[in-house]
Amino acid sequence: MDAEELAARWRERLESWAIPPEIVAAAPADPWSHSPERFGTRTDRALSEPDDGPTMSRLAEALPDQGTLLDVGSGPGAASLPLRGRIGHLYAVDTSAAMLDGLVIRAEKLGVPVTAVEGRWPDVADQVPVVDVTIAAHVVYNVPDLAEFLRALDARTRGRVVLELPHRHPMSWMTPLWQHFHGVSRPVRPIAEDCVALAAALGFAVRVEEREAPLERFTSLEELAASACRRICLDPARAAEVAATAQELGMWPVPRDRWVTVWWE
Repeated sequence: MDAEELAARWRERLESWAIPPEIVAAAPADPWSHSPERFGTRTDRALSEPDDGPTMSRLAEALPDQGTLLDVGSGPGAASLPLRGRIGHLYAVDTSAAMLDGLVIRAEKLGVPVTAVEGRWPDVADQVPVVDVTIAAHVVYNVPDLAEFLRALDARTRGRVVLELPHRHPMSWMTPLWQHFHGVSRPVRPIAEDCVALAAALGFAVRVEEREAPLERFTSLEELAASACRRICLDPARAAEVAATAQELGMWPVPRDRWVTVWWE
């Protein structure tokens, strides 16, 4: 299967994750939104407890001392700021101004020169220079036009491109709750292998490593229930019901994800 076919299949599979419109219309909150506070907590943990997993290792070995690093879908900087001692300049791209604000505040405290670019990749690719190394962590499942996305990463990188993504769609863990509360079946694909296959078909000499995620998804059943209410479009007042259901369905504790690191020169 060629790159064009694989790209079309990725888009089709990703679009199958759309929530039925009647459920979204009745949702009390945006089910796809992300919390800058929660992402900020993860970033602070990444800074205080450095991760020696494959993603950070592949970045560190490729980034020259005081080199330039591009972080696409940066959030507050969990995938880039831990390299603070090696970064000469960080270029951070994200669609969320609040996420970028969190990154800039942390970068300034750490003494990391940073340029924040608000927008969607690759629409804003021309606003950043060619860099030594690029990281795009936990973002590809938000990208329908993945071939264009990956080509733009490659075009803006003189050294190494690194991706990190969970093996399965990050919302996969809620499949039993969707079935229980809405009678809705959720898709299985795309998965990490689909991204790897597309990158290879585009001509990139991809290499892959996989490991167990270093972080628990939730620190408590209450945190799970609050998140699930938003994601599956339920009133937050039903959190106790969701927590009880998750226990009944054997969903707590949530098994750790498998994280996949993909990179090429």
